[in-house]
Amino acid sequence: MSTITFPTAPVLPTGATRLRLTTRGRRVLLALAALPLAGGIAFAALSGGDALASNEAPAASATFETVTVMPGDTLWSIAAEIAPTADPREVIGEITRLNMLQGGVLQIGQELSIPTAYAG
Repeated sequence: MSTITFPTAPVLPTGATRLRLTTRGRRVLLALAALPLAGGIAFAALSGGDALASNEAPAASATFETVTVMPGDTLWSIAAEIAPTADPREVIGEITRLNMLQGGVLQIGQELSIPTAYAG
């Protein structure tokens, strides 16, 4: 009978050496790996503060005439009332965009801003 024995120490190919890092080597490797991260944080901190606060009054905002939605009002009826000579579809589109309406749904008591072209 034959006997096979396995060595207990790992066998390395001839000419190959294991890389061993000392504590100092690990610290250097960690510092080199963290360098790009630190550079990115420094860049963001130095270039990120463009907004300035001031005591100046804001620019004059546009003022709009408003219409309060009553029971039974629709966008079509409001458009026909404020601009009788204009195409109601165009007026509805402008009112919808100005008031950021979703699907043309109105609530009773809601105030709608009227585009300046139709305010009178």
